[in-house]
Amino acid sequence: MQIPMNRIGLIANPEKPFWREALDEAERWIRSHGREVMHLEGMSSKEAFREVGKDLIREMASQCDLLVVFGGDGTMLHVARSLAGCPTPLLGINTGGLGFLTAAPYTSFQTTLEAIWKGQGVQDVRPSLHATLSGEGKPSQSLTAINDIVISRGTASRMIELEVKVDGELLTQYRCDGFIICTPTGSTAYSLSAGGAIVCPNAQVFTLTPICPHTLSNRSVIVSMASIIEVTILSKEVDTVLTADGQIQVEGAPNDRIRIHAEQDQVTFLNTTNNPFFSILRQKMQWSGSNLHHSNS
Repeated sequence: MQIPMNRIGLIANPEKPFWREALDEAERWIRSHGREVMHLEGMSSKEAFREVGKDLIREMASQCDLLVVFGGDGTMLHVARSLAGCPTPLLGINTGGLGFLTAAPYTSFQTTLEAIWKGQGVQDVRPSLHATLSGEGKPSQSLTAINDIVISRGTASRMIELEVKVDGELLTQYRCDGFIICTPTGSTAYSLSAGGAIVCPNAQVFTLTPICPHTLSNRSVIVSMASIIEVTILSKEVDTVLTADGQIQVEGAPNDRIRIHAEQDQVTFLNTTNNPFFSILRQKMQWSGSNLHHSNS
């Protein structure tokens, strides 16, 4: 797909090694190919990067044809939450760990951009989650997530009690360490570690996964993305925390309710045609069967 690429925005996570070298090299290379470059100023420390606000990222995105992010999945999530509803696509270049959300490692940065300039780019539109925490006598609080919303116990090593409804119908009451509501994008993150299924990115579903449930028959449940999930905190003596993408937290209290639904605003990631989802899975998960060779004998 041919995407105009006249002005490119660069964002790098200063917590990663050689981030400054990567940013400078990318800027020189892009300019040498006749494109304009923008980047956020004042991001020389991890504290400054974490404080970069949604408005600053969206303002830069509105002036660019593409945002290139150097970092890992955490960096991508930090930027992607700010871009929900923004049409500017996001290209991830992995300088971190696993890098499920990134399109290529840093060593392939130049060939990846060249492929996109030649029309080999694929837009991958992902949903976001919206969660609202409300309780008696206090203002409601809202969170946006690309991967997941997690309701979990605080510092005490005790189970929490939650009641979960789907579209107003009782699913069940859980005694567990926590509960994960994830998008297909988040199905390869915390939910996978807790026993949830891997879901194709284009599937229109949520995955609901309890963390260490006390009832062994409690299992992960997949529901329509059109559903509204309501969780009531039943625990009276255990602190409860609501977390978006493992990065933003708010505290819950007994009888608080959390309402989760799909956002209308989506995020557009950019990938290349030679980087399909199942190929990424085999590589990132190091599935042993990927290395087996079958003979006709």
